[in-house]
Amino acid sequence: MHHPRPRTAPVALGVFLALGVAAGPAAAQGAAETRDWSEILEAAEGQTVYWNAWGGDPATNDFIAWVGDEVSARHGVEVVHVKLSDTAEAVSRVLAEKAAGRDAGGAVDLIWINGPNFLAMKDEGLLHGPFVDALPSFALVDTVVKPSNVVDFTVPVEGLAAPWRVAQVAYLYDAEAVDPAALPGSVPEMLVWAAANPGRLTHPTARDFLGATFLKQALVELVTDPAALQAPATDETYAQTVAPLWDWYDGLRPHLWRAGAEFPESGPAQNQLLADGEIDIAITFNPAEAAAGAIQGRLPETIRVFFLEDGTIGNTSFVAIPYNAAHKEGAMVVANFLMSPQAQARAQDPADLGAFTVLDLSRLSPEERAAFDVSDAHPAMPAPEEFVRVLPEPHPSWMTRLVDDWERRISG
Repeated sequence: MHHPRPRTAPVALGVFLALGVAAGPAAAQGAAETRDWSEILEAAEGQTVYWNAWGGDPATNDFIAWVGDEVSARHGVEVVHVKLSDTAEAVSRVLAEKAAGRDAGGAVDLIWINGPNFLAMKDEGLLHGPFVDALPSFALVDTVVKPSNVVDFTVPVEGLAAPWRVAQVAYLYDAEAVDPAALPGSVPEMLVWAAANPGRLTHPTARDFLGATFLKQALVELVTDPAALQAPATDETYAQTVAPLWDWYDGLRPHLWRAGAEFPESGPAQNQLLADGEIDIAITFNPAEAAAGAIQGRLPETIRVFFLEDGTIGNTSFVAIPYNAAHKEGAMVVANFLMSPQAQARAQDPADLGAFTVLDLSRLSPEERAAFDVSDAHPAMPAPEEFVRVLPEPHPSWMTRLVDDWERRISG
């Protein structure tokens, strides 16, 4: 897997209009959750939570199944993983229910979400809450050093989604095939490397979030004014701002795998090319990917990770509850457990998932903290000093336009 996350192709404006739902900022979300946790637990018992989540990665699917077993045993809450190929499927389902007047008893209880899809649901008043402050585990979340736990792609989360895993861009390479000293340390150096090693670099199609992230990472480094990316893209600002990116990409593309004529459909498909020795460098959204891939038998033991020297994009995955969810209490129980030290330690272990924690480990007991130590032991795990600064995600509108622009360029 790449750091598996929900694919983030946003719900198109036309979907809102076709369903008779107004586009743009709409009514406020529902009332804040004020019930005691004990009352929420009591109401949740016996509920079945339909968790709509990307289903493209076996390790993530196994983790979700484990979460279901745990919350069933602890709280009598069942979890059904509704496997999506794209998060927009769930957003469209909620939109359709709203258009049909189904404001209660909805089919979607919980969504793995961030980026454009979170923005769409927030703007349209489609989310339950704020509810996150009602979850006891949220008191352990790091909201200072990891600001992406409360700000998603420049959009304040405002308690409408609960964080559960942190991601940061890194790159995979085979230490037996590539001299670490020759690895590119910047986006411009990546072009130089690709020209010297034709066909040995690729990225997933930009329709996949990881392919879009490949472009965003380059944009963040090449843009003249990074602050411009924190505001919504407009017709006036877009073309000039992204011009350096497309100049760079036009130079890069002929040197990509299969001369840039084809692209793997997903992160796992890209990683298979790396495992098969067809490419030498692959992007990931999970610095633990090399270790997790080796342990899980998806990548050779010789794969390692590296970062670009001036920093790489990072963000957080969330779970959100639709405004009309049938089982809101059960969904909150699942969201709370996802942030618990036990679930977070299991998620960070590369033998299970290899997803970095949203927690502030200094707030944990010594016993809880010790459970995280196992995740650092694998030789392919980057040492703490190897990590670089986390760069903020651009506003979601930049990704939406970049993907559309890339598709026009590729098809043309």
